[in-house]
Amino acid sequence: MHRIDEARVFLPVQIAVATISDTRTTLDDTSGDALAARIAGAGHVVAARAIIRDDADAIEAKLRGWIADPSIDVVITTGGTGVTGRDVTPEAFARVLEKTIEGFGELFRMLSYQKIGTSTMQSRAVGGVANGTYLFALPGSTGAVKDGWDDILRYQLDSRHRPCNLVELMPRLKEHLAS
Repeated sequence: MHRIDEARVFLPVQIAVATISDTRTTLDDTSGDALAARIAGAGHVVAARAIIRDDADAIEAKLRGWIADPSIDVVITTGGTGVTGRDVTPEAFARVLEKTIEGFGELFRMLSYQKIGTSTMQSRAVGGVANGTYLFALPGSTGAVKDGWDDILRYQLDSRHRPCNLVELMPRLKEHLAS
């Protein structure tokens, strides 16, 4: 299922991590900590980290800042993907995404279903691309972060993954901007 071609060179990517929460702080951000540890453990760089309140304008502003930063390849958020009134991460993502990666949310929910059953339908995990930067929104639980990273993103962000991966597409993400 997951094949790492050891003959290929590993290319570390620069990843920004944001926790979307009105209550978390740097002292108790267990989901953000779990994600950052997994990113670093896989050989990538945590290029930036933030805690952003559940506010679509604030989330959009941070996303736009990171998207404009050429040193950031990927943004991964945790939190704010549910269905309550304060869950607005997907709406903020919709404001900035040029292309959606529908398969990310679909795959996340499929894998999550195996662990939490029909409760996974409450997740609005989303992925996409903006200005050559990949963006992924994961639910806020530590379990969801583990599922999203361990079962999907660690493979798709590994340049050695076969038959294909997102890293090998990075040089082509801005082709539409060149014309």
